[in-house]
Amino acid sequence: MIILSILFFVTALIYSSVGFGGGSTYLAILLIWGVPYTIFPVIALVCNIIVVSGNSINFIRSKNINFNLLFPYLVGSIPFAFIGGSITIEKSLFEILLFCVLLVAGIFLLIESKSFNKEQIKINKIPRLISISIGSIIGFLSGIVGIGGGIFLSPFLFLMKAGYPRHITSSASLFILINSIFGIVGQLTKDQVLDQVITYWPLFLSVLIGGQIGSVLNIKFLSNKILALLTSFLVIFVAIRMGIKLIA
Repeated sequence: MIILSILFFVTALIYSSVGFGGGSTYLAILLIWGVPYTIFPVIALVCNIIVVSGNSINFIRSKNINFNLLFPYLVGSIPFAFIGGSITIEKSLFEILLFCVLLVAGIFLLIESKSFNKEQIKINKIPRLISISIGSIIGFLSGIVGIGGGIFLSPFLFLMKAGYPRHITSSASLFILINSIFGIVGQLTKDQVLDQVITYWPLFLSVLIGGQIGSVLNIKFLSNKILALLTSFLVIFVAIRMGIKLIA
């Protein structure tokens, strides 16, 4: 638990310094550590909420969030994050979903790393129906496996040139917070979850401390681009390792 707490602390500190929660990395660590799969989502979602809360408040105060950009994705994600979180699935299916989510998330991060530090001149307007649909898909998957969804939303917005980089980053942070809240509400409808999660309380304390340090002091050990690259390699490595396990 001590080593696990340290890993969560470092993850929270680094990710909070650039406005993200680190959900996919928490999942990767929990998977490597052999934590019961039934509580993966709750642990990761709670950590997301703790880490991105401070950044989301700061982004709102600085008026750096484009709510017109974010709103349709939230409309789609909120109900489906709850639905996904409330669904109980077998371990084999959960492992397949987690494998797919981690692999796609890692690839998306690789794509996103190329978008950092680029100023977009032409902004494209995404039809609301497409935005709501994308939000629904992200919300549903996020609720099931336990991520905030920003790891999917942010690269999509960058690829579609839906907003300026600062608006995409801040919108993704608030998206993670709201999505995680409704995902965890769905997860907590399962009776067996809460009692098991409580024993992992040191992880929540670790990300609270790490998140506050990263958010307040804005400590950037790594650039956004390097962080995205390293995280994508870790997530893809864990996904491949899990895929080999599933095949075997």
